[in-house]
Amino acid sequence: MQVSVETGEGLERRMRIELPFEQVRGEVEKRLQKLVRTVKLPGFRPGKVPVTLLRQRFGAHVEQEVLGELVQSSFGTAVAEHSLHLAGAPQIAPELEPAAQHYAFTATFEVMPEVEIASLAGQVVKRPVAEVTDADLEMVIERLREQHKSWVPVERPAQAGDRLTVSFVGTLDGVPFEGGSATAIPVEIGSGRMLPGFEDGLVGASAGDTRVLDLSFPEGYHRADLSGQAVRFEVSIEAVTEPFLPVLDAEFIGGFGVPDGDLERFRAEVRANMDRELKQRISARTKEAVMDVLVASHELAIPAVLLAEEVQGLKGQMRERIGAASSVDLPDALFEEPARRRVALGLIIGEIIKRHAIKAEPARVRAAIETLASTYEDPQEVIDYYYADRKRLAPVESMVMEERVVEWVLEQVSVEDEQMSFAQLTDPASVGNAGS
Repeated sequence: MQVSVETGEGLERRMRIELPFEQVRGEVEKRLQKLVRTVKLPGFRPGKVPVTLLRQRFGAHVEQEVLGELVQSSFGTAVAEHSLHLAGAPQIAPELEPAAQHYAFTATFEVMPEVEIASLAGQVVKRPVAEVTDADLEMVIERLREQHKSWVPVERPAQAGDRLTVSFVGTLDGVPFEGGSATAIPVEIGSGRMLPGFEDGLVGASAGDTRVLDLSFPEGYHRADLSGQAVRFEVSIEAVTEPFLPVLDAEFIGGFGVPDGDLERFRAEVRANMDRELKQRISARTKEAVMDVLVASHELAIPAVLLAEEVQGLKGQMRERIGAASSVDLPDALFEEPARRRVALGLIIGEIIKRHAIKAEPARVRAAIETLASTYEDPQEVIDYYYADRKRLAPVESMVMEERVVEWVLEQVSVEDEQMSFAQLTDPASVGNAGS
């Protein structure tokens, strides 16, 4: 077997392997001889079918079978002998010329890049520092009341914060337009869910009133036929209700897993949940900062095959989140940067784990599972679920190893504590302004 390897652009390699003609023909003949003992053909007794006839009938099929196996085995052997680490499956181009006694193939593939872990000395990671204050606790309890509010009918004109039941017909140049009408829908004044000006135009209206609202769709509206267009809505107000926040009584508190309705126990459990969430957010924010440092400190050639796989994975996740049909084709370019980051981090983290022999110690895996289980009604049931199948531990072990990598990085860099509030770390609207 003759093997030659050429270096293509970047991480691409082309391996050409010539298979010994005699080996191929010999294996083909050996298999045809075996067929003599088993094949049944009309007019011949078992075991008496001439090899020449079998060669005519089955020779091409047997040859393809032999070549397929030899390509696979010879390629694997050559890859090992040349110490190549493939990034993905090879593209095989066969060269088959039986008449010229020539069997060969070319395999084109990408190899994994060499990853050299850069020195992180002098790099800075900002680590959030925060605590749950009494004001934070009151804010969250108030938010829980807000989430469980009810709506009570009122006999007065509508004001900000009220929810109205309305029916309306929208017209463009006097003609109703698609999607511009609705019957008996709730509209909360101040929620910002309706067309700009629609909710404000209902302030002061009472049940039984009709309002005419002359509005305009904003420029760049997702429907081109309505973008920037002036429209009119005739709105019938059917009911006006105001929000009613539940009292912090035993009935309300009991709905949050405090059967005896004890207010102080409820506040303690809410605070414990907030502490747990804050710890998770600090850990996640610190991990993100560490990953930023790792990406910025390393320049890697990314195998195109791994990038393509990651792009498709991210596209699939996006479709699941938005509920898009499989026929919706999201552009690859939308996912290339995050995919490139994820592949790079996978390579860097993998090299750190290998070089420093980082393991997921059983005790840490157990602690991670117990922490996860503590948020469920029956923690032991969750723990038993994970340990009932070794495969279920794999994602937890990966998480633990990533935590170990984060700890290793924090030992190499300068860590600056960054004072933040509970709201900055937990409110999605504050993420963009955090630390500014």
